[in-house]
Amino acid sequence: MVLRIVGPLLLLGLTFWWAVGLAVAGPGGDTGRIVLALIYAAVGVVAMVCVLRGHGWRPALAAYGVALVAVLAWYGSLRASNDRDWAPELARTPYATVHGDLVTIHDIRNFDYRSETDFTPAYYDRTFDVQKLDSIDLLAAYWMGPAIAHMFVSFGFGDDHLAVSIEARKEKTEGYSSLKGFFRQYELIYIVADERDVVRVRTNYRKDPPEEVYLYRVNTPLENVRRVFLDYVRAINDLHAHPRFYNTLTTNCTTNILVHAHVNPGSPPMSWKVLLSGYVPQYAYDRGRLDRSLPFEQLRQRSLINAKARAADQASDFSTRIREGLPGVASR
Repeated sequence: MVLRIVGPLLLLGLTFWWAVGLAVAGPGGDTGRIVLALIYAAVGVVAMVCVLRGHGWRPALAAYGVALVAVLAWYGSLRASNDRDWAPELARTPYATVHGDLVTIHDIRNFDYRSETDFTPAYYDRTFDVQKLDSIDLLAAYWMGPAIAHMFVSFGFGDDHLAVSIEARKEKTEGYSSLKGFFRQYELIYIVADERDVVRVRTNYRKDPPEEVYLYRVNTPLENVRRVFLDYVRAINDLHAHPRFYNTLTTNCTTNILVHAHVNPGSPPMSWKVLLSGYVPQYAYDRGRLDRSLPFEQLRQRSLINAKARAADQASDFSTRIREGLPGVASR
């Protein structure tokens, strides 16, 4: 009886999941992927029917087992790489050299944009003193409603700010697909960038769709900020040497921020508000990690920086100007 109930449900889940995987990311080109997905789904459906009817299920399950092993073998054969024909904005993986408290970040991105897709690539190296690290900000970029946002952080060293955006690394001919992101189709990359690049491209140049960017000062002891920064440096160097896959659910811009926060005691636990990334600022506020002098909705309204970023544009003090008047940010 248990087999008659649990078996079909398990088959349904496995059949649906891997049929979708084959359809969006399998081998064989567009037509080949669909054919493989349909064949796999048909074998799964036959196995489910046989289990439900209670006869012929042994050979049907054996056939399905062969199909499942073949799919898992394909999936297991996929290997992450740093050597592909990358989209130009994702072409370089940054890395760091550490000498005591001095951390030199190599290949900090600072593109000169004329539009989102028309830009002059530029990179620079800069050395930061960890003892001068005095703030961390959480940035949230929204483009499709309140539940989904791209989250990234920016470390403050006095008037200098270093942004780190964890993203899916796409090849030149690839667009982003959340479904493909479940099936090892993108590598993971940490974009280390000047805020005039990674913030301004979202506030000033991205039009399809436009993005709204919010900047929040995080309330946490300085020793916590420094531990998180050094953990980011470790991850940046590890990815530079050992590529990993991005995953839409488990290894993305938001979950990795939480992983880095775990180097500190009392770090926030996993929550559905982390998985639905647009609610991360509310989650951080509820846990006392953002300014609490205002109700959250008022804090959110005052944390929108698009107008300030457009006004600052290419100004050398861009980072200072987008923070003017923000709750919890002391004026310098």
